[in-house]
Amino acid sequence: MQQDEDEGERREIGKLAVWSVSSAKPGNGVDLLRDASLETYWQSDGAQPHLVNIQFQKKVRLQLLAIYVDFKLDESYTPNKISVRTGNSFYDLREIKMVELAEPVGWVKVSLCPTDSKEYLRAFLVQLAVLSNHQNGRDTHIRQIKIYGPRQNAVIGHPFCFNTIDFSMRSSVR
Repeated sequence: MQQDEDEGERREIGKLAVWSVSSAKPGNGVDLLRDASLETYWQSDGAQPHLVNIQFQKKVRLQLLAIYVDFKLDESYTPNKISVRTGNSFYDLREIKMVELAEPVGWVKVSLCPTDSKEYLRAFLVQLAVLSNHQNGRDTHIRQIKIYGPRQNAVIGHPFCFNTIDFSMRSSVR
């Protein structure tokens, strides 16, 4: 996965959200999930499941959740089984994906689309729950999380997409 925020027809929308976690070791908090460094990590502290909550101020269109984990570096701290839940609030969360990871190294991509088409899911809240770790580890390490929604090309109130330079020059009134 690219390090920049854009990937084809998707855009990274994590900066629009409020991020929180169920627990964290001192010095390894939620801010390290979004610092763009693969050297740092969030480390949970407490009983499983370990939760990462991604809350948006308005209902957003979601397509993909990408998680960077490294079994070679983190061993028993590496997630083994994760659940992805979405909803309008904490009270109506429903599981949309259950993913088992076999000694992952790198970006793990979890589609949030109802089908494999170019559709999207709409939600206020995404919750990532780490249900178990490799080698029965207690706490977990996640190095980065990115969340993507579909790219919007059209300008508000303008139904056409101007793709050529000539059309782009005439797309707005001066």
